Amino acid sequence: MKDLLFGLARPGLMLLDAETAHAASIAALRLVPALPPARDEACLKVSAFGLDFPNPVGLAAGFDKHAEVPDQMLSLGFGFVEVGAVTPRPQPGNPRPRAFRLPADEAVINRYGFNSEGLEVVAARLAARRRRGIVGVNLGSNKDTTDRAADYEALVRGLAAHAEFLTANISSPNTPGLRAMQSRALFDDLLARVVAARDTACAGGRRTPVLVKIAPDMSDADLDDVVAVARARGIDGMIVSNTTISRPASLREQQVATEAGGLSGKPLFGLSTQVLAKTALRVEGAFPLIGVGGIDSAAAALAKIRAGASLVQLYSALVFKGPGLVGTIKKGLVREMARLGVDSLAPLVASEAGDVAAGYHL
Repeated sequence: MKDLLFGLARPGLMLLDAETAHAASIAALRLVPALPPARDEACLKVSAFGLDFPNPVGLAAGFDKHAEVPDQMLSLGFGFVEVGAVTPRPQPGNPRPRAFRLPADEAVINRYGFNSEGLEVVAARLAARRRRGIVGVNLGSNKDTTDRAADYEALVRGLAAHAEFLTANISSPNTPGLRAMQSRALFDDLLARVVAARDTACAGGRRTPVLVKIAPDMSDADLDDVVAVARARGIDGMIVSNTTISRPASLREQQVATEAGGLSGKPLFGLSTQVLAKTALRVEGAFPLIGVGGIDSAAAALAKIRAGASLVQLYSALVFKGPGLVGTIKKGLVREMARLGVDSLAPLVASEAGDVAAGYHL
């Protein structure tokens, strides 16, 4: 049924610009009852960050920026949903147009710039929802802030009670200076303050996991620093990776590819998966990783898992393949586990990290 409805709606949505089509999708989803999803196969269960996920396929941040439809997205079969990015104060983001499809490449370029309705609105929405399923929140900094770490502290204090996990997003390419937070000194200060804010907010209650989302464009030396600091500060996990500012020569939509912003979708798969594997080798099992970037099939999801991901996320592929993709990926993972004779994904996590980090299997 989901595929049928998407097939009927898709031609009309594709006639709209990318941002208008996205807004129309959110508006339509708000009208849909948030029904409990069908029960997943037991072999798909994953334990990570102290949470029990019914399946490893998550919705990446950026789709439900303002926490309007998390339960409707869980109803589609996602094992978890990440809303946001959320900024402390409302801000409009960058001028439109700021989102562009590359249909021939199954890719998207965006330069939204953390458009957000702000902490108070999102916290109220999350507080009002019936707590079911795993919903995380992606945290961002206001464009005009003078103390970025203070923005993340405020978001942690305001949202820790309403989310199953929190992600410090310091890797969006669309907020000037944000990626500088990945430099060792600034990153260490940020994590120290974020973890302290979480511990204060959660004192005497449930400890909300704190994750960090990194860029795919950093050097190996910078990755060394980021992982070393993350391990030293005791964060709960990392998401690898955000969009890329690079433009692969293989892109077919050359005119659209000149637009500024972060590239996501299928062309990001190889780069993000290699960075994921390099991260896994450096993390050495100290905490779990979420793999994101170019996942559009069960094979792609499995490749992320073999590169080091315990969980995966997708978003851009929904634009081109529709919500039925979630079920297709889960069925494919179940079939592959049966073929391999394993009853969980755990034995496959990072099983090919060394080869993928070296550039094989991509």
